[in-house]
Amino acid sequence: MDAPMQRDGSQAGLLAQDEPAPFEILREDGTAPVVLVCDHATRFIPRALSRLGLDETDLARHIAWDIGAADVTRHLSGILNAPAVISHFSRLVVDPNRKLDHDSSIPDISDGVTIPGNRAISATDRQARLETFFYPYQNAIARTLDERAEATGVEPVLISLHSFTPVMEGVERPWKIGVLWNEDGRLAQPLIDRLRASGIMVGDNEPYSGRIGFGYTTEAHGDARGLANVLIEVRQDLIDTHHGAREWAATLGQVLRETLKNPELYKKPHL
Repeated sequence: MDAPMQRDGSQAGLLAQDEPAPFEILREDGTAPVVLVCDHATRFIPRALSRLGLDETDLARHIAWDIGAADVTRHLSGILNAPAVISHFSRLVVDPNRKLDHDSSIPDISDGVTIPGNRAISATDRQARLETFFYPYQNAIARTLDERAEATGVEPVLISLHSFTPVMEGVERPWKIGVLWNEDGRLAQPLIDRLRASGIMVGDNEPYSGRIGFGYTTEAHGDARGLANVLIEVRQDLIDTHHGAREWAATLGQVLRETLKNPELYKKPHL
């Protein structure tokens, strides 16, 4: 992080008193040595940012949030009895899963849609977004991982949950699930094998690669700390209903239960 993080965003200037905190934590007392995170859980934009100049149609699209990902995370948190840290701000306000110098950290265009409120943003306005949303959310993840380690006596596993659109820039994406990972395959490789064995079409570092800057949260809190980690993407047309999200959470939960039995996952590798 390149600035001190606040515990929450309530004292930073972009949130009104009646607007929600920038993150929510589920099952803080969950017993599993696992922390779930959902970076793009909602399309919420504070009133102070005037919807970034977008209409309802644009805000309902995947450019503003990961459709269905929050529902999957909530269900999976219950299935695994694991804490979950869920963001409460649109990725268009600031993307918590991008490095701060990445072009899409505060995008001025996304999937062909211009974001008026992000064009020519000042350094002061950018910092206000970081202090209100980015830092508090990332701080909550770090704190939850620390608490899990203390409570369980082992290094926790970090699982980041996302969803991807079936078509991007005119290109169809055939996978039902994508498993993104960087150098530590302790969790990703057996998870891919088990999902494929169950007949699911799985993308190994598809539709994005975990090795090219598209997984800041797992990089900053997983790779940097030596924790076993993975970013799981589920195709949005499979989980855009509550029923679909519940079914795919159950599928993931069944496979993850077996994968998470490996004691090697809870040891730090040599960094």
